[in-house]
Amino acid sequence: MTSSSREGEEQEGPVIRDRRRIDPKTGKLREPAEEPAPEAPANGGTGESDEEVSSLKTQLNERLADLQRLKAEYDNYRKRVERDRVAVREQALGQVLSELLPVLDDIGRARDHEELTGGFKSVAESLEAVTGKLGLEKFGEKSEPFDPTVHEALMHSYSADVTETSVADVLQPGYRIGERVLRPARVAVAEPDPNAGADDESGDEGE
Repeated sequence: MTSSSREGEEQEGPVIRDRRRIDPKTGKLREPAEEPAPEAPANGGTGESDEEVSSLKTQLNERLADLQRLKAEYDNYRKRVERDRVAVREQALGQVLSELLPVLDDIGRARDHEELTGGFKSVAESLEAVTGKLGLEKFGEKSEPFDPTVHEALMHSYSADVTETSVADVLQPGYRIGERVLRPARVAVAEPDPNAGADDESGDEGE
């Protein structure tokens, strides 16, 4: 066997690499061999194509729109429930207070005739205070402009002392809760006298 064949056999045998950190000959620490870093994907390391990223963004936008629509529907539902709750409360409260209006009328008449005295006065004032806290408001005053939406005219007359249709007298006060009228004020109405100007002119001519 020639030397060249021996060298070929030696090259074909197993290759042994010395990976010891300390060199056995010099006793010094060896520097670690640098290994090549793995190549990063071309699209920034995500491993996903542009089409997949675009699809994910589209799905995300759709889910966000669904959430926004759901939130808007919930907000509308909550507001509607709150409005219904307030309306039901006002309706129930109005029915109860409407039953108390005749009692309040009796209290008002007793006060006008100076008959509101003693224990009856105390009870009457307590009842008026409670109904006031519940939102019951009394309205209707003399000389205020007549408003058919809150006044019910039971009597009508002409007067030279008014320049517009006004309340001449309050026969029965009105009551309301907020904007809801439980009972209109029943009043006597006075309108400007259409003959007042003619009478003045005739009086001037007589002079």
